[in-house]
Amino acid sequence: MATAVLGAVRDLPRLHEISLVFIRHGLGDLVRRVGVATALERAGQILHWGEAAKSTQLEPQQRLRQALEELGPTFVKLGQMLSTRDDLLPPKWTAELARLHSTVAPVPFEELLPIIERAIGTAPSEVFLDLEREPFGAASIAQVHRARLADGAQVVLKIRRPGIEGKVEADLRILGHLAQLVESELPEARRYQPVRVVDEFRRSLMRELDLAAEARNVERFARNFRDDPYILIPRIFPEWTSAVMNVQERIDGIPADDAASIERAGLDPKLLARRGADSVLKMILVDGFFHADPHPGNVIYLPGNRIAMIDFGMAGRLTPARRNQIVDLLAGLAGHDDEAMLEVLLDWAGEDAVDEERLAADVHELAFDYADVPLKDIRIGAVLHRVTAVVREHGIVLPSDLTLMFKALITLEGLGRKYDPDFRLVERLKPFLDRAIAARYAPAAVVRRSGANFNRFLGLVGSVPRDLGRLLKDARRGRMRVDLDLKRLDSFGRKLDSTIDRITIGIMTASLVIGSSIVMTVTSGPQFYGVPVFTVLGFLGYLLAFFNSVWIIVSIWRSRRD
Repeated sequence: MATAVLGAVRDLPRLHEISLVFIRHGLGDLVRRVGVATALERAGQILHWGEAAKSTQLEPQQRLRQALEELGPTFVKLGQMLSTRDDLLPPKWTAELARLHSTVAPVPFEELLPIIERAIGTAPSEVFLDLEREPFGAASIAQVHRARLADGAQVVLKIRRPGIEGKVEADLRILGHLAQLVESELPEARRYQPVRVVDEFRRSLMRELDLAAEARNVERFARNFRDDPYILIPRIFPEWTSAVMNVQERIDGIPADDAASIERAGLDPKLLARRGADSVLKMILVDGFFHADPHPGNVIYLPGNRIAMIDFGMAGRLTPARRNQIVDLLAGLAGHDDEAMLEVLLDWAGEDAVDEERLAADVHELAFDYADVPLKDIRIGAVLHRVTAVVREHGIVLPSDLTLMFKALITLEGLGRKYDPDFRLVERLKPFLDRAIAARYAPAAVVRRSGANFNRFLGLVGSVPRDLGRLLKDARRGRMRVDLDLKRLDSFGRKLDSTIDRITIGIMTASLVIGSSIVMTVTSGPQFYGVPVFTVLGFLGYLLAFFNSVWIIVSIWRSRRD
């Protein structure tokens, strides 16, 4: 598999850098085991295994976090994504990776000017007044500068860092090779499906690099909350927005983690907690499109106990089928229905082999532990942690949209309890669940589903003549192939071979008995120590027939026992 890495010659310097960082942080054994060291040595880039690392005194998860931080934006984002995967990693690993931050040194404003000019097609001063040279915020993907439009509107420019796309693409190629190496060289890592995880990460990161996609996310959230006077989504200015820069309304307010300012402004923390929870639950259970990172830094409180949300680069999407599964799971958690929960987990397992009986026992134990707990005392975050622990124990890899949703709910509950000790997310959740279940079985919904199923049935029936005609044409042209996958066919063949062997030996044994009986009747002819030779041959034939009979009896007895 190392040849796959050698094929990407242009990525060798970066691969060498990554390997050295891992070695410095005491992760050299991983570099060796996946074969990267051998590949680099063959390419003439010798690794220095003697490089000492003080971090080897730290825990493995701490060393990994430090290595990812040193490797830059792509690996920081990978660590942040893995910190949401409680279904893959134990809590101590996700907690450590959650400490990864993407705040980095800002890019000089002069390097951003060409990007702004290309994005808007003219000099920045002709569009933006009072464009601040000092960044308002700097992250690994982009940095933010404040400005004002000619009509007086206060805006922020989110500008992608120059040259980051090429580096990210190279890192993603290397991560793809490494995932394949890990999956092939480390059997214990295959249950975590590294190739699949990297593929999901690639799609997520490429969406985050496209700032126009983030702008579309903002516009969609704004449409979903246009009738809610208490939730504010910043306005996008599409005429100045592109893949490398988006321009959106600047919102000034109180950050969600500034408790002292909230109190001085006379805002109601309990009301803010309830409204924030309702907004996110609406995103998940009603809209199927949610803010996947609702941490305090992305939430702003405004006068009138209103809430503004910013930074929509990470958004989760849920299909109607997935939303139904989530409703069933959460309703099962709230109603202590282990059967409903089990069915959902089996759906998520898909084609993966799962010990259904053991999984059912674990789910039953989870439901039993919460059976006597009053609804108001259930902490949804603790329950979701238990669910992900069960999922991880059984090797079930959750789809990325579900892990983002779990993380959003856990973060939301923590933020709500920060301002209201009596906040119970499950109490805010129940009305949404009741509404979703009622809507599912409403007459109009039932009729709509029945109509859709009937149309699919008619389509299937209508396609039968066409499909049958194609089948017959392929058969006439000799292009029809039938693949038979008969279970236990190999075992059947072995048994058939054994049976034929026993029949052959049986026939030979019978022939020996008959032939020996005939030979022993001959008393004339040469003698051996006074005994006729034909008598000796007959005796030997009987002896061989005896041993053959014993072999057949033992063989039959063994086959019956098996």
